[in-house]
Amino acid sequence: MCLAIPAKIVELDGARAVVEVGGLTREASTVLLPEAAVGDYVLIHAGFAISRVDEREARETIRLFEAMAGGDEAGE
Repeated sequence: MCLAIPAKIVELDGARAVVEVGGLTREASTVLLPEAAVGDYVLIHAGFAISRVDEREARETIRLFEAMAGGDEAGE
């Protein structure tokens, strides 16, 4: 099973982005998504930004991941 994580681009230098999710940052490549810009929410898979996503959708997905990690069945 493959999993892509939504993250926000906070820095961009050529095809190298710094993305943030859950207060953590990491580097990701935007070589597959050259139109990506600072402030965009993107799906990160295996270190690559593979698609842009709507901010609302990204935040909801992050909230669901956090609820699962915390064992909160109600998602609150």
